[in-house]
Amino acid sequence: MADIFSVIADPTRRQILSHLLDRYVGSDAPAATDNPTTAPMGEISVSDLVSKLVLSQPTVSKHLKVLRDAGLVTVREEGQHRFYALESSPLEEVEDWLIPFLSADFDDAMDQDSLDIEAELDELESQAEREQAAEQVSDGTPQMLKSQSSAARAGERLGYTVAGAAERARALFEEAARRIPSISRSSD
Repeated sequence: MADIFSVIADPTRRQILSHLLDRYVGSDAPAATDNPTTAPMGEISVSDLVSKLVLSQPTVSKHLKVLRDAGLVTVREEGQHRFYALESSPLEEVEDWLIPFLSADFDDAMDQDSLDIEAELDELESQAEREQAAEQVSDGTPQMLKSQSSAARAGERLGYTVAGAAERARALFEEAARRIPSISRSSD
């Protein structure tokens, strides 16, 4: 079996995988019919790939053979027609190799942000108690109304803290996606 990295290194094979992925996740894939030239959802015929890639049928077939040998596609024969479908499990090896590179920036950013939810909650609780005590002394409003107000303010502050952390995580994931070209990109 060929090394998965060398298999996906070829741009034509990446295009084929992209078309298979589009067919797999796309809603425009035709449903199974009695017509043998129409592929069921998630599958694409060799002739459809040839027309999408603007390559000769023998060239497409050779690339499909490499992908099939690597376990990245499955084939279903129906008469003289062959229908291919994506088999993504071999790509887990690539994902396992990429994760440490993608998570390195995430770990550094989390260390820099040093988000400590427990400490933040303790601080907000203490601040709410101080505000509650100060407000009760100043105007004599019942304590239950004050605690609801302080709790609401503390919850709002915590919400902003969590939203900030989520925004930082989203920015890190967007940066990782920008750095690593997606296998699902197609040229059509």
